[in-house]
Amino acid sequence: MIVSGKRQRGFTLLEVLIALAILAIALAAAIKSISSHVSNLAYLKERSLAHWVGLNALTELRISGQWPSSGELKGDEIMAGREFNWRIKVTKTEGGDVHRVDLTVTPAADDEQPLSTMVAYIGGSS
Repeated sequence: MIVSGKRQRGFTLLEVLIALAILAIALAAAIKSISSHVSNLAYLKERSLAHWVGLNALTELRISGQWPSSGELKGDEIMAGREFNWRIKVTKTEGGDVHRVDLTVTPAADDEQPLSTMVAYIGGSS
């Protein structure tokens, strides 16, 4: 076996494989992180839409000028191509002419998981 005095430059196959393995692990972690952010973004969009649906329901009720003294109102609304159900429950408080308004907005597909809840108090003869 003759050993040449010239030193070879470059990486060995083992070094290249180890570098590729490290790169693959790093890319897998980055992809998982990005997919988590994308799913969180979709959930936050859904919650924002539900909140707007709730505000619309309260505003429509307020504009009508006919607050129920107590009881429950239900309805549905489509916003941004998604269907939501809303429920308003009005209860009289001990404070005289003040009523508590509880609003819950759920996706139409799952009426048990609220996306948005709000509480408001109305007073006077409204």
